[in-house]
Amino acid sequence: MDTDRLIATLAADNGYPARPPGPTLAIAVPVAWAASLALLLATLGLRPDFMQALRNPLFDLKFVVTLALALVALALALQVSRPQQLPRRWFGLLLVPVALLALGIAGEALAPPPTPALLRLMGHNALLCMASIPALSLPLLAAALIGLRQGAPARPALAGAIAGLLSSGLAAALYAAHCIDDSPLFVATWYTLAVALVTLLGAAIGARVLRY
Repeated sequence: MDTDRLIATLAADNGYPARPPGPTLAIAVPVAWAASLALLLATLGLRPDFMQALRNPLFDLKFVVTLALALVALALALQVSRPQQLPRRWFGLLLVPVALLALGIAGEALAPPPTPALLRLMGHNALLCMASIPALSLPLLAAALIGLRQGAPARPALAGAIAGLLSSGLAAALYAAHCIDDSPLFVATWYTLAVALVTLLGAAIGARVLRY
């Protein structure tokens, strides 16, 4: 008997009623997103020049990258919720937001007039970014974990980490609507650190609550 079949057999024998998490995620995540949006509007608000900023490709890129991360994480979450091991090739999807950011960094560096890299990296609100994305992620992380509990993930910590990626990607997209730092280099540094914190938190919680 191979490993995947053994895991599936153990999941079936332990009486845990594994169900597809898709329907639960489809309800819980939008509700949590609305809660996070309300939190954003009640505290930080949108950036003052939001409508004008929509004409800035670098501002738009923040939404493309963060939502791409969230979509990739959602696809991975639906896979890791099963008792079978997830093939490693699936994790190649995480290169999509990385590649988008890399293209943005290269494009900004080549565009005149050049801005010193240190200024682009540090921006104006690095600490606010590091605090806000995890805070906005919390309702979304809870929703993602609730959804994944409907399944039977073979690796609970990994499933929790992917829930963290999903929630922080959506939270980062919300924060981007407030953030006045549009440099891809800023996003690659501070957004990534904030996402990493939520991912670690998701892994720690998932290791406990996603066991079956």
